[in-house]
Amino acid sequence: MNLLRSERFPAFLLLGAALVGLVVANIPAVGAAVIAWSETKIGPAAIGLDLDIAHWVQDLLLAVFFFGVAVELQFEMTRGQLNSVSKAIRPAIAAAGGVITPIIVYLLIAGHGDTAQGWPIPTATDIAFALGVLAMFGKGLPTKTRVFLLALAIIDDIVGIVFIAVLFTTDIDFLSLLVGLVLIAAFAVLSRMRTRSTQAFVVPLMVLVALAAWVFVFRSGIHATLAGVALGLVVRQHEGMRARHALEPWINGAILPIFAFFSALVAIPAVSLGELSPALFGIVVALPVGKMIGITLFGWLSMFIGRKKGEKPELPIGDILPAAALGGIGFTVSLLLSRLAFADHAVSDEAVLGVLIGSLISLVASSVLLSLRARHHRRHPQQGVERIGVS
Repeated sequence: MNLLRSERFPAFLLLGAALVGLVVANIPAVGAAVIAWSETKIGPAAIGLDLDIAHWVQDLLLAVFFFGVAVELQFEMTRGQLNSVSKAIRPAIAAAGGVITPIIVYLLIAGHGDTAQGWPIPTATDIAFALGVLAMFGKGLPTKTRVFLLALAIIDDIVGIVFIAVLFTTDIDFLSLLVGLVLIAAFAVLSRMRTRSTQAFVVPLMVLVALAAWVFVFRSGIHATLAGVALGLVVRQHEGMRARHALEPWINGAILPIFAFFSALVAIPAVSLGELSPALFGIVVALPVGKMIGITLFGWLSMFIGRKKGEKPELPIGDILPAAALGGIGFTVSLLLSRLAFADHAVSDEAVLGVLIGSLISLVASSVLLSLRARHHRRHPQQGVERIGVS
């Protein structure tokens, strides 16, 4: 279990699952059969839950992942790296650059016709993947670099959640939404009733209420993963952190790899480069290039805020640059956004390939930059400065 709670191994597992899905999808005969199987519908049709297997993974399993993300957001905004304006302002400005610039880059390449709707895809940062790469290659970097990246990625998650809520909501069934909100409120109340004497009754009831809330949010027309977000934000913090700790091995070891496998289950188009969709090229460029330029530029500018004359910046641009490269590892949320932006669209598979290629380029670039910068810090240590992986 400790292996699945680490930062390095889950990153390898996630990448491996995506590569397996891509390879399987492109094996003659086998690939077509597996893709067809992923489209098999299961579930009670009477209540509108006859979803195909891939959508069960995307809508239900990923809601558990977003519950964990929301619990972490709640903690960071109350007790952690985002609990004050002074702490949040610099990573927030850097995150803004990491959202705005990739959108501009994407629209310059693919902003014509139907492909323009893919602009949200390259805005996300995969926090688990980014921290895993940082742990592998950033030994010796100042701890404040990790803190900056963590805060930046958390803000990116908030942006991704907002995009999902605002952009991918269909016609709303307000009655179902109202019932879902009541159930979410009941979940919040139950989490505050849990004690040693009541947990045998309260915990199973919380699980049932959470599942019911998911069903009604799904039926309301709002993307079902947002049920997980809402539950994670309203749960009593202590109970939420306990639940997140218990769920973490399952999220890292099963939910995210399964999602990565199904998301990457796409056949590589047997066409020339000129016949590929602009969406693919837009994502491939926007993730590594747009993120790096936006986060580096805005992050560097943010270092001048509140800085006294003659005072050194909190982070030099040399430390911001590898963090910016890590920001281009979109993966989980970008894969979800690609499926949502191009739902039932022929471009969907190429968008997924764009996310995989762009994230892989960012992974390689960030690994190199982190290694070089970590080597610099090990050769020129600053007294009294905490460093990643150095005690």
